[in-house]
Amino acid sequence: MFSHRWTQIAEAARQFFHRFAARPGLRDTLAAHRRHLGALGVAAAGAAALVAWPPVHRIGDGAVAVRINQFSGESELFGAGPMLSLPLVHTLREYTLRERLYRPEGSRQAAGEAPFQSVEGLSIGVELAVRWALDPTQIARIARTLPADIDGEIVKPAVQAVAHEVFARHTVREIFSAKRAEIQKAIETELKTRLAADGVLLRGLMLGPVNLPPEYRAGLDQLLAEELASEKMRYTLELQEKRVRETTLVAEAEKARRLTHAAAAAQEQIIAARAQEEAMRHVLPFKTQQIQQRQLEAEAEKVARIRAAEGAAQARRIEASGEADSRRKLAEAEAERMERIGKVASAQMARDGELLHRHPLLIQKTMADKLSDKIQVIIAPPSASGGFVAASLLGGAMAGAQGRDAATAAAKAEDE
Repeated sequence: MFSHRWTQIAEAARQFFHRFAARPGLRDTLAAHRRHLGALGVAAAGAAALVAWPPVHRIGDGAVAVRINQFSGESELFGAGPMLSLPLVHTLREYTLRERLYRPEGSRQAAGEAPFQSVEGLSIGVELAVRWALDPTQIARIARTLPADIDGEIVKPAVQAVAHEVFARHTVREIFSAKRAEIQKAIETELKTRLAADGVLLRGLMLGPVNLPPEYRAGLDQLLAEELASEKMRYTLELQEKRVRETTLVAEAEKARRLTHAAAAAQEQIIAARAQEEAMRHVLPFKTQQIQQRQLEAEAEKVARIRAAEGAAQARRIEASGEADSRRKLAEAEAERMERIGKVASAQMARDGELLHRHPLLIQKTMADKLSDKIQVIIAPPSASGGFVAASLLGGAMAGAQGRDAATAAAKAEDE
């Protein structure tokens, strides 16, 4: 490249001198000063070369340069900053160490220039993005052995070869959804190994959308819809099965809980029964003693009641005997009293009869005294015959009966 540019400059200088020397009168002058003009031409050519190829070259940030000596073949590596590079002596190659991104544009669409092929032979488009950078430790070897266009002559062919090879081992369905991560990892692994041999470091690989032919895309969408429906049904059945299992587990847990509660209750009852049995061991002798004590108390009470009954019966017999004697004596006394009263009453009646016989008006007085607060007393004149004052009121029969009664009473009183 440098020799070609130097040839162009020399040819331009030669043509300039020829046109300048073709003027009239200058040929002799130039012939007289040929030696000086030659030195001047050499100086001019050197100045033009320095202007066209400046010896001082500046390397930017994030880049390195390799200076190769054309005569000795020696190479030197320079970092960011100024460096000396002599024309026709040194060859300079500058490389950037920053990461670069490569996107194969012809492979993004299924109908593009270089689509990928699946194992079925179907053309597919896949959007790839490869991040790569040069290995700083192999820059000198890269400058001596690799072409200048690393992106187009090293990275691009490697990416295309590896991607085509990996995609050709899988079906469209696997590329589209099933094994997308696995395919990306396989491409990244193979590409990293292949690029590392050329001193290129693979920083990352991004697998973008997959572009399919419209007919296959429609069929695939329908198949995916059916698969989604089947998957949904499977998940529904699994959910129902899990619900059944949940119900079973809940029932088993409830059963276990009830069994535990029943066992605990039975254990409590057993413990209570044992405690009651243990208590009865101490209570039964006490109950037996209580029963014996109550029997003895009952026997004692029975004996006491019998003795009290016998005493009461004996007392009642004594009381009855005394009461009988008392009643007998009272009866005798009453009979004697009645007899005496009768005798007194008879004597009194005799006396009264005699008195009434002698004084009949006493009957009216006595009757009036007895009936004065109950009946109205009528005062009547005495009878002319000297009889009962009320004879005229009661009638003759009544008077006759009273007369007979009075006569009988008077006769009895006389007999006594």
